[in-house]
Amino acid sequence: MYSIVEFISQPWHWSISGAIIVFVMFLLLWFGGEFGVSSNLRTFCAIGGAGNKHDFFKIDWRKQIWNLVFIGGAIIGGFIATTWFANPEPVQISAETQSYLSSVGIETPQTIEEGTGYVPTEIFAPENALSAVNLLIMILGGLLIGFGARWAGGCTSGHAISGLSNLQLPSLIAVIGFFIGGLLMTWVILPQILALN
Repeated sequence: MYSIVEFISQPWHWSISGAIIVFVMFLLLWFGGEFGVSSNLRTFCAIGGAGNKHDFFKIDWRKQIWNLVFIGGAIIGGFIATTWFANPEPVQISAETQSYLSSVGIETPQTIEEGTGYVPTEIFAPENALSAVNLLIMILGGLLIGFGARWAGGCTSGHAISGLSNLQLPSLIAVIGFFIGGLLMTWVILPQILALN
């Protein structure tokens, strides 16, 4: 018989989170809401008075409080999951993926208990984070993500979860673009960047 901590710490099938997302999206559609993470930045700016400087931020931010609560919950939930309910077993990565990662200079991540999890230490370890290449990745990547989310009218979660649930063609086009961009980054651009380290 598992304790609650042991039960929660077990790897769960991906369909469980899928079912929860479906349930949340059903509630959002039912109550006329939309989901998106990048819209929270707009809400924060509106709370700070940016609407006085630019019309884009003239929104009723009080209607987005639930979205801010969701983001806060995601942060707190992630902290709880990695602090108390983390699975101590090594991350299961296929041999093909391990071979590819090694070919681009990334060693297989260690166990979550050792503080790495899925995150490559070559990029995100404190001693490597301030290297010129990694700073370029973070700064340029952040600018591109911010620009892309604004240009596309939403982020990956907004389009892929909320937009597709609403059967919006622009969201389908954006999601196709996200996947093409992700494949190009993974197979073409990132190996070139990592070779500079």
